[in-house]
Amino acid sequence: MQMRLDKVVIPVGDGKEVSGVLSIPDGHVKKGVILAHGAGNDMNQPMLAFLAEGLGRAGYFTLRFNFLYKEQGKNAPDSPEKLYQAWEGAYRFLSNHHVKHIIAAGKSMGGRIASHMVADGRLPVEQLIFLGYPLHAPGKKQRLRDQHLYRIKIPMRFFAGTRDQLCDLELLRVVLSRVTVPWDLEVIEGGDHSFNVPKSLHINPHEIYGQILDKFLKWLSK
Repeated sequence: MQMRLDKVVIPVGDGKEVSGVLSIPDGHVKKGVILAHGAGNDMNQPMLAFLAEGLGRAGYFTLRFNFLYKEQGKNAPDSPEKLYQAWEGAYRFLSNHHVKHIIAAGKSMGGRIASHMVADGRLPVEQLIFLGYPLHAPGKKQRLRDQHLYRIKIPMRFFAGTRDQLCDLELLRVVLSRVTVPWDLEVIEGGDHSFNVPKSLHINPHEIYGQILDKFLKWLSK
């Protein structure tokens, strides 16, 4: 399916706006997907751009957006409330395009913030997809960011690398065994927190992105 990319401006409250990019399918729209970036990158992070364009070609109206701090050229993430407002602005924006069924997906911090909002009833999406969930800070596995996950009432899908310093796989599996909603876990062999694999494996990053996109589309089609 053909699709086009449109640059957009998204109101996020307090008179402020952030940039976004819409992947618009040329044909029947199946569902909407919102992609949020991680703390150290923005909406043009290569994996997010790859996924957004692939989802668009597959018939999904897809929006990626910047959080306000990135829009302002800052490195330190905003306060949680400002991050929430950006997510809410993105959701309103996509809803206003007559997309009724919306899935939230996020790289690291982007997904974690969405999960807090879903747990608190602030983001009425139908699924959550985590592209590297930051379950704990590096070297601090005793302090898990998991308590809100048990309050989530929609399906959750997790991508995790075997070398992720922010998400010990065994600890993640223990957490997932305790949630009460349907969940899936896709493990990227050799992947770090951004799914980069050792050069010795001779795997092009786009191969990894393609693997993620294929699984993404299978989940969405269920």
